[in-house]
Amino acid sequence: MAADSSSAAYIRMVQHLIEKCLIFHMSEDECMEALSKHADIKPVITRTVWKELEKENKEFFEAYKRFNKEDRMSEAETTQKILQILSSVDSSNTTNSSNNNNNNQHDSD
Repeated sequence: MAADSSSAAYIRMVQHLIEKCLIFHMSEDECMEALSKHADIKPVITRTVWKELEKENKEFFEAYKRFNKEDRMSEAETTQKILQILSSVDSSNTTNSSNNNNNNQHDSD
């Protein structure tokens, strides 16, 4: 009987950790990897609990997958976005630098 309650507690803990992964918009694979790495939970355990949660909350997971699919950028898109941001920061720094140099030259005249 004690083994049953400890197994149930373990499953509840895994469920709670999966719910935390969902808050961070992690995929099933990302969640399995994170729980394996940081909580020493075997991926097969995470997958099994995840699948049971999907069965019990079918509508939620359908919406969750749809939302994440639309919301997530690919690695290439993310890299491109970061490069655009860095480029705009560089160009604004260059512009500010040029303006400061022009102001300094006018001050010395």
